[in-house]
Amino acid sequence: MIKMVVFDMAGTTIDEDNMVYKCVTKAFIDHKIIVDLETVLMHGAGKEKLDAIKTVYAEVLNEIPDEAVAQEIYQSFMTLLEEAYSTIQMKLFDGVKSLLYFLHKRDIKVVFNTGYTKAVASDILKKVNIVPGRDIDLLVTADMVDNSRPAPDMIQYALNKYQIKPWECIKVGDSVVDIEEGKNAKVKYSIGITTGAQSAAILITATPDYIIHHLRELIEIIDFVNNTL
Repeated sequence: MIKMVVFDMAGTTIDEDNMVYKCVTKAFIDHKIIVDLETVLMHGAGKEKLDAIKTVYAEVLNEIPDEAVAQEIYQSFMTLLEEAYSTIQMKLFDGVKSLLYFLHKRDIKVVFNTGYTKAVASDILKKVNIVPGRDIDLLVTADMVDNSRPAPDMIQYALNKYQIKPWECIKVGDSVVDIEEGKNAKVKYSIGITTGAQSAAILITATPDYIIHHLRELIEIIDFVNNTL
């Protein structure tokens, strides 16, 4: 029986045109480190953002990241992100509201989790009119736990809060790191979606239980599990 679904935010439920990773790319370039968006998406997607910067740094320069430089890039990124999010239009992907209603009617907990800080994530939810306690049950962010993705900490935080077992939970996200997070938490299904950072060809390398192209595909998966157990 599925009792909880954990959704990644940007690229999974919220369409922000990969703006976060565009800001990461520009922050690197502003610090004279040449990197392209494709590389940032490949190695940084889904991770806590300082961790993403360190991972991309190591990949591009083939060296252990300099902590001071990584922090400088991160601060530049945060400034760029704040500027970008104050001007760009963000919206929920088509079908999110109806899916949330479907889950609510079946008493299935809805959790959003993200590599953003709680402050940034809360601002984003306000922009798309999603209110924890009304539209979703819980928001869990990387700064609320000890270890960020692909560690299972954020999912475990939600499971523990509602006393739900891992095999009663589904994780959905648009990056390999999301899929790995779900697998590390030992959820029933760890599902990749192609609406965000990474393509199906990349997602499949993490061996997800499913790859979907629209959130409405979850309805059939959940109904199948809950009606056959």
